[in-house]
Amino acid sequence: MALQVLIYDLTGSAAALGIVNFIGLIPLIPLSLIGGSITDRYPRQRIIFVTQISMMSISFLLAVLTLTGAVRIWHVFLMSFLTGTVNAVDMPARQAFTVDLVNGKEDLSNAIGLNSAMFNGARAIGPALAGLAVAATGSGMAFLLNGLTFLAVLFSLAMMRDLPPCVQPANVKIRMGTHILEGLKFIRSRRDMSYLVSLVAVSAFLSMPYNTLMPVFATKVLSESALPVVSFICSPGPIGLSCQSPEALPLGMLLTTVGIGALIGALIVASLSENAHRGRMLTIGNLGFPILLLAFALSRSFLLSLALLLFIGISFVWQNALANTLIQVISPDQLRGRVMAMYSMVFQSTMRLGGLQAGYVADWFSAPFSVGIGALLSLLYGLFVAIKVPEIRRLT
Repeated sequence: MALQVLIYDLTGSAAALGIVNFIGLIPLIPLSLIGGSITDRYPRQRIIFVTQISMMSISFLLAVLTLTGAVRIWHVFLMSFLTGTVNAVDMPARQAFTVDLVNGKEDLSNAIGLNSAMFNGARAIGPALAGLAVAATGSGMAFLLNGLTFLAVLFSLAMMRDLPPCVQPANVKIRMGTHILEGLKFIRSRRDMSYLVSLVAVSAFLSMPYNTLMPVFATKVLSESALPVVSFICSPGPIGLSCQSPEALPLGMLLTTVGIGALIGALIVASLSENAHRGRMLTIGNLGFPILLLAFALSRSFLLSLALLLFIGISFVWQNALANTLIQVISPDQLRGRVMAMYSMVFQSTMRLGGLQAGYVADWFSAPFSVGIGALLSLLYGLFVAIKVPEIRRLT
């Protein structure tokens, strides 16, 4: 959230928000498949430890640049490139690591749901804290706090013991290209797997970029209707704050509401029984997410938008956490790292490209038009898959 505020303050351009996402994509595509091969051959705990240290260093560097007033937009572009490089290895390792933590597929759905609940709990709390921190002190302090949170992750990783060994030991000689192709061939051989990945890709390209444009909604589209809320929080009095950047408050509230909804959706997913109709819930998420986004694009009321974002968060998780679960359940153990690398690469690359297209469409027309047209196209594809591939609805 602080990064979005910083970019918009530096440039005032919705396209710049999309460009930052696109730059992070450049190293992602070639390195993700390599990262998947590494994930299937080396201890995932060790891989994640190295990637987390790298991301902590990037966050601290951005904090120093911002707090000293030296930050420029090219610094942000460079940080995005470096983060994309690290994420290419980190994401498949973290996705596949979930199975190692529960030691089998029996509790995988619940584990992924709990992981999503943890992630989205942070999404609910983080933007609210960031909104207050940025409003009171600027973006630099938020970057510093973000860097400090990595210490808890590193400590947790260091304390883990008795994790299962790699399915394919690193000392076995395997050609990297052949190793990667095995994962791609498996995905192509499964019709349900191919369509699950395509649903995630279309949604990431057309629907999820609404999050990239949230600063535009907060500062322009919904700014007038948010004034009473901002005035209440930033007014003199026992509750009021001394706000240096009051425009950060509506953005923090919008993102926090999405996080709360996503947390609720994730807890529902985590509580599902082993024989629950996950494919049916996934279909509801595939259709409900773009429908709610269409309503959000049409809304000019800050309070109504908050209510819609709560359900957008729920449907988003039903779509993505359940797709993640079903892909991991279908994948054999020895291929999971490479399959999740493909999934992560498709998800991240289409989401970042989607952010770029959404930013330009928003600059050419408007942010509501950009979100609305993307949601409409995503809804049409969701309907197509629901009708053409009924076996997805029957997945458990």
